[in-house]
Amino acid sequence: MKNKDLFLTDNSIAIDLINSYEYPYEVLPNIKDYIIKIGNKLDDRYQKIDKDIWIAKDATVSSSASITGPCIIDHKAEIRHNAFIRGSAIIGKCCVLGNSCEIKNAILFDEAQVPHFNYVGDSIIGYKSHLGAGTVTSNLKNDKKNVTINNIDTKLKKVGAFLGDNVEVGCNSVLNPGTIIGVNTSIYPLCNVRGVIEANMIVKNNEIVRKR
Repeated sequence: MKNKDLFLTDNSIAIDLINSYEYPYEVLPNIKDYIIKIGNKLDDRYQKIDKDIWIAKDATVSSSASITGPCIIDHKAEIRHNAFIRGSAIIGKCCVLGNSCEIKNAILFDEAQVPHFNYVGDSIIGYKSHLGAGTVTSNLKNDKKNVTINNIDTKLKKVGAFLGDNVEVGCNSVLNPGTIIGVNTSIYPLCNVRGVIEANMIVKNNEIVRKR
C-alpha cells in the first residue's frame, strides 16, 4: 500500500516529505533531517524553545512533558501530562499526545489522537486517526532482523505501523512491526494486528470483514 493510498489529504506539515516517497517506510529515515530543514524556516507563529524544537505559540504543552529534538509541535496541538517525545517527531495541528504516551521518529497528521498510555515509534498516524488507550506500535522484531512488508525487505530494523486517514484502533491493541492499515478501517480492542489491512475493513477477534 502506497503513501497516496494511505494519506488522502495534505493535512500535515510533513506532506512534502511524505509525497517525496512511494512507500511509508521510506519516509522514516528522513524525518529528522526534514524537521531541521523546515523548522529553521518556520514563521513567528512558532517559537524555538531549545535546540531543534519548535512549538506553535497556540499549542498547549504540559510543564511535565519531556521533549527532545528535533521536534515540531503544530498549531493547537495538546501535549498532556508526562508525555515523552524522544526526538524526530512531528505533532500535527490539533493533535492530542496524552498522559504517559511516548513517541519517537514518527509523524502524526493533523487531528490524530494518541491520548492514553500509547507508544508510537517509527510510525505514521494519518489524518484524524485515533489510538485507543494502551495501544502500541511494536517497532522491533524479536529476532532483531530487518522488518519485511509483503516480503519486501525495508532494510530497516525498526519499523512501526502506518495508519491511513480516519483509522480507529481499539484499546490495548498491538500493531506489529510493519503493519499497514488502510483508510477508514476499524480495529476492535485487544487485537493483535500484523500485515497489510485494506481500507474500509473491520478487524475483530482475528476476523477481517468489509464495512457495509
